[in-house]
Amino acid sequence: MKKTTIIISVLIILGAFVLTSAAFTVDQTQQAIVIQLGRPVTGQLGPGLHFKLPLIQNVVFFDARILDFDAKPEEITTTDKKYMNVDSYTKWRITDPLTFYTKVRTIQGARARLDDIVRSQLRVALGRYTLIEVVSHKRQEIMDAVTSRSKELLLPYGIEVIDVRIKRTDLPAENARSIYGRMKAERERQAKQYRSEGQEASAKIKANADKERAIILADARKQAEIIRGEGDAQATKVYAESLGQSPEFYDFTRSLDAYKSGFEKNTRFILTPKSPFLKHLQ
Repeated sequence: MKKTTIIISVLIILGAFVLTSAAFTVDQTQQAIVIQLGRPVTGQLGPGLHFKLPLIQNVVFFDARILDFDAKPEEITTTDKKYMNVDSYTKWRITDPLTFYTKVRTIQGARARLDDIVRSQLRVALGRYTLIEVVSHKRQEIMDAVTSRSKELLLPYGIEVIDVRIKRTDLPAENARSIYGRMKAERERQAKQYRSEGQEASAKIKANADKERAIILADARKQAEIIRGEGDAQATKVYAESLGQSPEFYDFTRSLDAYKSGFEKNTRFILTPKSPFLKHLQ
């Protein structure tokens, strides 16, 4: 009886071990294949519960999500013989785990293949355009071409290239210095041109202002002379009319003015007592 119990217990333990060794679960973010002695024996296994032969078969899991590959910056020559450092990245995913395992085995192997193909396609595509086209209006067209060609070349490896993008483009140090020098010279030339144009405009404005000032002053002097002449004429007329009405009073007031202007200045007079100048003082 005891022997039978022991045998049953052993069989139960052995069955549990076999069951746990044979069953495996694939997560929603994963995909898997079963290999036997290093060779794949199944195709792609999706999320869920699966079984394999214990001990002689193993499961290899692959990420089913979109992955990033950030390449190292590389110096590339454009069609106008300009050098630029291009920093790019690639969005990709594993679409056929069986082919992927057969061709590249691991993620590291896939990244090496991505590096070779994407870099070569970037060099070819960027070499067809000028530096200005690469950094301005042709970039989208270039990236679409690189993505399409890379996707076509990596499909036999079980890899789908979703997108290739340039993160940053920098000029080598020697090129940057020469370009900055040309930019500085161009800005200085424009600044000199603007200064000369400003000085010319300033001279024209000053000349026009001086001309208008001279005209205004001349008109003002003319008007002043006219008014002064009219005033003198009016004063002469008034004096003449006053003299005609009362010559004695006019003579008296003029004599008082003469006394005032003469005596205030301490002027010395040598006069006889019967001098007409003193007639109003007698």
